[in-house]
Amino acid sequence: MLLQIDLQAEEPIYTQIMHQVIEGIAKQELKPGDDLPSVRSLASDIGINFHTVNKAYQLLKQEGYILIHRQKGVVIHPDGVERATEAFYAKLRKKVRPLIAESICKSVTKAEWERICATIYEEIEPEEEQ
Repeated sequence: MLLQIDLQAEEPIYTQIMHQVIEGIAKQELKPGDDLPSVRSLASDIGINFHTVNKAYQLLKQEGYILIHRQKGVVIHPDGVERATEAFYAKLRKKVRPLIAESICKSVTKAEWERICATIYEEIEPEEEQ
């Protein structure tokens, strides 16, 4: 999986790394047990500070997407990602709520919102599960 990092984007680089790794897992481009580049290697490839990559990797580890081994390196969690918990649903609602409020302010209808979500879901969801 090749990361597409926009160094000029408003979104922090560590967040871009996290989002792209998570999307790679969701699309099954990254499978349980797959290797990821080391912190230093990825930082060097992108041309960024290794602390930025380390922050992304630590957050991905905290959320259960990856494992970091001193000898083996960084791998996609071999057991896969755990199913959504109530805590995840609470986090999801917290993140989506302001987007829905902003959409309502800008006259985006519920049907348009649902269509946008469905389109994005279909772009990411692996083919065999659709």
